[in-house]
Amino acid sequence: MPAPKNSIRRSLLVTSAIVLSTALTAPAAFAAPSPSAGSSSKPSADSSATVSADPPKTPSKKPKDSKNSKGSKAAPPAKMSTVGGARLGRAGTQVNLASGVPVLPKGLSARSWIVADAESGEVLAAHNAHWELAPASTLKMLFADTLLPKWPSSTEHEVEPSDLAGIGSGSSMVGIKEDETYTVHDLWLGVFLRSGNDAVRVLAAMNGGVENTVAEMNEHAEELQALDTVVVSPDGYDAEGQVSSAYDLTLIARSGLQKKDFREYASTVRADFPGETRKNKKGKKVRESFEIQNTNRLLSGDYDIPVYQGIAGVKNGNTTEAGATFTGVAEQDGRVLLVTVMNPEKKEGNQVYKETAKLFDWGFEAAGKVDPVGELVPPRSAAQAGARPGGAGASPGEAGGTGEGALGAADGRPVASAAAGGGAGGVGTALAVTGGVLVLLAGGAFLVNRRWPLPDLVRRRPRP
Repeated sequence: MPAPKNSIRRSLLVTSAIVLSTALTAPAAFAAPSPSAGSSSKPSADSSATVSADPPKTPSKKPKDSKNSKGSKAAPPAKMSTVGGARLGRAGTQVNLASGVPVLPKGLSARSWIVADAESGEVLAAHNAHWELAPASTLKMLFADTLLPKWPSSTEHEVEPSDLAGIGSGSSMVGIKEDETYTVHDLWLGVFLRSGNDAVRVLAAMNGGVENTVAEMNEHAEELQALDTVVVSPDGYDAEGQVSSAYDLTLIARSGLQKKDFREYASTVRADFPGETRKNKKGKKVRESFEIQNTNRLLSGDYDIPVYQGIAGVKNGNTTEAGATFTGVAEQDGRVLLVTVMNPEKKEGNQVYKETAKLFDWGFEAAGKVDPVGELVPPRSAAQAGARPGGAGASPGEAGGTGEGALGAADGRPVASAAAGGGAGGVGTALAVTGGVLVLLAGGAFLVNRRWPLPDLVRRRPRP
């Protein structure tokens, strides 16, 4: 089915309010990390167009004790999942090149990648989309999408030694200290900006422990129909049997971006983080803060890569088994795209971001011209609600949902916020900007044309 025009999609929405406030979130640096900080060669949870007439198949979820990690294989398997369309289960590049459609960029070396319209869910092009690979810290998107609705951001927690047990050697850390108290807001900043495995472990401890958290993440992956994904470690640290795919990571990001707090954390460039309590010269206990910066280089920039225009998140990762992985979301001229890139074979600096930027450029040029090769499927609950006679309202966490963790204001309306770039050294200063408030018709726009559109996304101002 051809992609509906952006104007038609947006005509399903009514703009109830526009605009509003900006708020500077980052003060002067205090012990700020360098732009390249956090990268490590050690295991670290951060650091051919073809046509098929085969009917789509929906494979069942693999056992949670699967032992066959696919991250070390040199070639994709002959048969892969066909969730989202038969062509997405084929090895190699899937794209419908035709007159007026730009050719794919040269120099792509990733084992797997995907370009999708975040609102319609149409997959514009893909390469080994369902290849099950080690995900690294991109798996933290699933961790956040699963746990974010659990606590108000102001909830406080005093860290116990047991909270930090079991963190893998060489893990990326934000610098959490035992016996110190942090808010949930602090902890999520540590997860999104510094990809802190220590922050993940503390939140997992608050959630009943790692084992319980892993079980909930696997259950949520099933709900999202991310059937390539098996969680073993909640932080994405390399673990036997732990896999995901470019398709699944894109589904997960799309779900997370339904949540206002997820969008805000993912788009924050820099923020203050509480330090360790010490006694000053007068013997008084004081607790200073230090600045943390987002390790997503398309958001923060680096020596060899600029901030990408329109970028609004989402999450990067890097481990020995996974290589570099990244899922990003960006908006240009009213079009919102999701791109996931997994494990580029070229090992140049920031290669995963460079290939992502190329795919974004292609996607924005090709959108509206290229016929899709598949689609991002909706969550099971949304699909079931859409199938019922008369439909049903959006479920919590979806656009228009009203449950805990749903987007926006207390009345359930999704609210947009944004990040803007700027500042010295080419590193953007995060601004929170309230954009438009959109009200969905008929209790959930997913019910129209079986789509699951995003609420108005975080926007990013062009850098000065």
